[in-house]
This record gives sequence, C-alpha cells and structure tokens, in this order.
Amino acid sequence: MSDFQQFLAERDKIDFFLNKGFRIKNVEENLEGAFLILENSTNKEKPQEETLHIKHADSRKYFASLLIEQLKKEC
Repeated sequence: MSDFQQFLAERDKIDFFLNKGFRIKNVEENLEGAFLILENSTNKEKPQEETLHIKHADSRKYFASLLIEQLKKEC
C-alpha cells in the first residue's frame, strides 16, 4: 500500500467512527504510532469504546486537528 493510500485508509476509519457519534476519549503515543481511543456514550449505561492504531504521521496530524475542534466545542 502506498504512503498516501495508508493515510486515506486511516483517515477514513477515523471519520467513520466520528460520523457514528464517537468522540476522541484518549490518545496513547509510542514508537509504533498512536492508539486513538474513541467512545460512543449515547448509551450511558454501556458506552462503546473502539481503539484505532494510527501509524501514519499525516493521520496523527489529522486527528490532532479534530481533537482540538472537539475540545473547543466542549469549552
């Protein structure tokens, strides 16, 4: 898979979950990339969590900008 195709695939995964109502809950970075933890708390009794392994640097920049927008909306 080309570098750009990897970015597109990771971006599409992030967008898919955000469009389903998930929000970014936590980010864990290490040498392997970033683990993006998403939470859908529409069901307060049993919130759903998904973890995405983000390897591409441009994808990490992408979700960082989305996280900043999310934090602006929460304030």
